[in-house]
Amino acid sequence: MSKTSLFLAMLTSLSIALPVQASDRYRSRPPVMVSPDLQASWVLQLGGVPAQTRSSVTPQRQRQVVPAGRQRVVVQPQQVLRQQPVQQQRRLVQQRRVLFPLQQPAEQQVAMRPDKPVRTQIEPRFLPQMVEYQTKHKPGTIVIDTRERFLYLVMADGMAKRYGVGVGKPGFEWAGTHKVTSKREWPDWRPPQEMIAREAAKGHFLPAHMPGGPENPLGARALYLGSTLYRIHGTNAPWSIGNGVSSGCIRMRNEDVTDLYERVKVGTKVIVI
Repeated sequence: MSKTSLFLAMLTSLSIALPVQASDRYRSRPPVMVSPDLQASWVLQLGGVPAQTRSSVTPQRQRQVVPAGRQRVVVQPQQVLRQQPVQQQRRLVQQRRVLFPLQQPAEQQVAMRPDKPVRTQIEPRFLPQMVEYQTKHKPGTIVIDTRERFLYLVMADGMAKRYGVGVGKPGFEWAGTHKVTSKREWPDWRPPQEMIAREAAKGHFLPAHMPGGPENPLGARALYLGSTLYRIHGTNAPWSIGNGVSSGCIRMRNEDVTDLYERVKVGTKVIVI
């Protein structure tokens, strides 16, 4: 084959191959995957970012946009308090109690006064009740047992009505038999000079006279015994019943002395043992 023929053959083969290679440029290619989030950067849309880098940007892609017209939720101070730890809430409550202490009830304030006894109620056994009482004394007689702190109003058939009483404190006990010489409702009080001087030495200054009333130490009723200064009377300190606290008088609750007052007459025999 001559050189000319060889050149023509090579040209022919080249001319055939060139169209085929040129047509390859226009073949169909795989579609480009575009991210549905068009707000993401162009690198993310092409999917060309490594997995580690893509995960670090994920929260930014998942951010939600609040639509127009929708109100934002504002956390109230009460909700913040609920979200605090329990121990911190307890400290806040304790601080409030220190700054704003609760007021004590009136009953507790009275009980805490230094001039008032702590106990404000008498024992149930000192409340009035009917009991069996064997005695030689006639019905209607009053018998006062200063050791047991009871007053008995003798009744028929071996029975008696029993009341709790307060009696003389140590050094002021006494015993004897007298009669009720007078009765008074809401009596006034004139303490004897000996009592005024004795209490003044202790720093307690008694009035020379106190009119009858709820604050009067003689209470609602009084039964005077013979010509003595002793009486069976009520009291403005009912919690003292069952104790030795008086200067010799027999004290009762106001409701009890009122009941006894209606049952006995002037001339009733009173025996103190």
